[in-house]
Amino acid sequence: MTYDFDRSEFWRSIPLWRDVDSKTFGDFRWQQRNSVTSIPGIKEALCELASSALISDIEAGLLKTPMNIRLTPYIFSRIHWENFENDPIRRQFLPLGSQFVPDHPQVMDDSLAEDVDKATPHLTHRYPDKALFLPITLCPVYCSFCTRSRVVGGSTAVKSKSAYGAKSKEWDSTFEYIRNHPDLEDIVISGGDALLLRPDQIRQIGRTLLQIPTVRRIRFATKGLAIMPMKFTSDNEWVKALDDVCRLGREKMKEVALHTHFNTDREISSWTSEAMKVLSDTGVRVRNQSVLISGVNDAFDCLHYTTKKLSSLLIQPYYLYLHDMVPGCDHLRTTVREAEYLSNRLQGAIAGFNTPRVVCDAPGGGGKREISSYTLYDQEIGVSAWTSPTAKPNEIFYYYDPINKLPEDGRVIWSKDGEIKRRLAKFKSDAESKAEATRT
Repeated sequence: MTYDFDRSEFWRSIPLWRDVDSKTFGDFRWQQRNSVTSIPGIKEALCELASSALISDIEAGLLKTPMNIRLTPYIFSRIHWENFENDPIRRQFLPLGSQFVPDHPQVMDDSLAEDVDKATPHLTHRYPDKALFLPITLCPVYCSFCTRSRVVGGSTAVKSKSAYGAKSKEWDSTFEYIRNHPDLEDIVISGGDALLLRPDQIRQIGRTLLQIPTVRRIRFATKGLAIMPMKFTSDNEWVKALDDVCRLGREKMKEVALHTHFNTDREISSWTSEAMKVLSDTGVRVRNQSVLISGVNDAFDCLHYTTKKLSSLLIQPYYLYLHDMVPGCDHLRTTVREAEYLSNRLQGAIAGFNTPRVVCDAPGGGGKREISSYTLYDQEIGVSAWTSPTAKPNEIFYYYDPINKLPEDGRVIWSKDGEIKRRLAKFKSDAESKAEATRT
C-alpha cells in the first residue's frame, strides 16, 4: 500500500496566510507567534471564509466548553473550512454550540483521579512500577476533549484554572520521591505538553531520571508531531537536547521514548514525514496514543488507514483510549460497545505489534483496562463495571456511556430519577457480586 503525504502549500487556502512561503511556515517560532487564540483571530485568519453563522456557533461553544482556543497555523489550515461542521480536525479543537449535548450526571473534572493519586505536587503514582510526571500545564494547542481540562487551557466561562509553566526548582521533590521508590522503573513526562519545555529542561529531566539506577524507561509526551511538526525540523536546540538524552539512555541501556497523539490521517502531511526523519536520527522510539472521538475517528476505515499510515513513518500505534468522562465532551464520546466493536475489527487487520490496544482508563483511578475486560456491562443504560487487580484490587470503577448514544429505552430510564436509581443500585450489586467471585 502507498500513502499520500500532502506536499502542497495547503496553508495558502487560509486568506491571512496566502502569501506565506514554505520557509516561513516551516519555522516553529512563526507557528507559535501566529497561533489562533480567539474569535477575532479566527475572523482575521479566515476573512471571507468566516460566515456569521460559523462565528456565532463557535462563540456559543466557548460559553459551554472548559477549554479555550489555541491552534497552530499548521493544524488550523488542515481544517476543510468548506465543510467545517463535519470536519474531524475542527471537531477536535473548535467547539460548536450547536453540537453540544448535556453532560452526563456522572462526569468528573478529574475523571482519572490523578489528583487523588498525587505523590508530590507534580507526580501521580498509581501503578507499582510507573509514575506520571507533570512538570508543565501549558500546551501549544488546546484540545476540546482534553482529559486535564481542569488545569490546562486557561480559565473559561465555565471553568477557573490555575495553570503553571515549567519551574525546575519545584521538581526536586519529584526526583527525590522517585529515588526513594525503587519499584518505579517507568516515568512518563507529560503535562501540558513536553514540547514547551526548554532544551535545558529536557536535558535536566532526562539526565536526572536516567541517572537514577532503578529508572529503566522514560517517555516524553507531546502532541507536537500532529500539530506543529516543524518544531522538530527547525528547533535544532530542542532536538539536540532530546538527542543528548537518547544518547545517555543508550549508554545506560535504558529506553527513551516519545509518545505523540494523532487521531486521524488528516493530521499527517509531508511535514510529519520530515519531522520523523529527524527523530529517527536520534534513535528515540515514537509511539502514538489516540482517543476514540465521535465524528472524528469512530469508524473502522479511518482507524485502519491512520494506523497503517503512522506505522509507515515508524510511529508505533500504542493505545486507543475510550474518551474520558470529563465535562463538556459528551458530544465527543462513544459507547463501550462501539469501542469494543472497533477493537474486534482491528484485530487481524494489521500486524499485531502495530495494532493499538483499545482501552478504557477506568474513571476514579482504575487505570487502563482492555476494552473487553469489563466485569459487567448494561448496554441499555450504558454503564460498565471494571476492576483493577493490580492498581486498586478492592475497588470497582464505573464508566457511563453518553446518554445521547443510548437506545431510546435507556434514555427514558435516565429521565426518570427513581427508575435510574433502582437500575443503578441493581447493577452495582450485581457487579460487586461478580467481582467478589473473581477475587476468590
